[in-house]
Amino acid sequence: MSTSKAMILGVSGTSLTAEERAFYAGEQPWGFILFGRNIGEASEISDLVAGLRDAVGRPDAPVLIDQEGGRVQRIRPPIAQRYPSAAVLGEIYRRNAENGLRAAWLMSRLHAFDLQRFGINVDCLPVLDVPVEGASNVIGDRAYATDPEIVAAMGKAAADGLSSGGVQPVMKHMPGHGRGMADSHHELPVVTASLDELDAHDFVPFRKLADMPMAMSAHIVFTAVDPDRPATTSRKVIEEVIRGRIGFDGLLMSDDSSMNALKGTIGERARDIATGGCDIVLHCNGLMDEMKAVVAEVGPLEGRALERVRRAEAAFTAPDDADEAALRAEFDNLGASV
Repeated sequence: MSTSKAMILGVSGTSLTAEERAFYAGEQPWGFILFGRNIGEASEISDLVAGLRDAVGRPDAPVLIDQEGGRVQRIRPPIAQRYPSAAVLGEIYRRNAENGLRAAWLMSRLHAFDLQRFGINVDCLPVLDVPVEGASNVIGDRAYATDPEIVAAMGKAAADGLSSGGVQPVMKHMPGHGRGMADSHHELPVVTASLDELDAHDFVPFRKLADMPMAMSAHIVFTAVDPDRPATTSRKVIEEVIRGRIGFDGLLMSDDSSMNALKGTIGERARDIATGGCDIVLHCNGLMDEMKAVVAEVGPLEGRALERVRRAEAAFTAPDDADEAALRAEFDNLGASV
């Protein structure tokens, strides 16, 4: 893996172009991420995933997707069933905690069945953000609850469900997107809460799950820590909060570097992410000119980042022997179907 570069890249469509194949082969990103634009027929998904791995010459290269359920679900019916949002699972928990935790585990285990069919081995889930009153709807019903203890418990169940199915979880958006009053896809949210407030609320789920192998950063400014840079590019936030207060020493990838919360050119953003302390630069939109700007600024995996990558790779396991039909029936019986 030492020849891989510290980046995860997107792809433009439902199949690889000759230019993309040659580009990935030459630049060797550590992994790839799929979006709705990449989802064609079932056979096309399998072929695309296999083609990406073939391009970099690694049969186990990570292929990521955001398959949360609710409004963030890249693979949809008829290929995968429609799943409820995290908030729906949180409502089950509110009525019966044991059922809520089981529903979170089951939905993730079902995601793993869906994703494993195509060779997708990483799901950017669980969402551990804890919304506050008045926050942007960019998180909204993607959150399990407004209580950080419930979010932590549900997130742990969701992560365990994925792992049981041989799919690695990625917790997001560290150190917390729940107070963002703007959508970071379009503008930079600024959070003015005190460090004590953040420590007692926003950071709690991440601290409780700090032993997970992978996490994604938040494009949010926390003025109490670094008033000048969002967490994704802030060495101060990453070292003092994410690595320090939260205690996460796993693989930290950025949120999408093409999101407008970040300033500068794509190349400047990639450089800021790499020098700020994230282990991996994530670029999602599959635009070739932008990807070329990213690779010009991102070097090979080495040092602590390489150590974290190797630990994350070692965490991949084979799926259990669970009965898919039985688990789907159980999930429906918990009242979680949509």
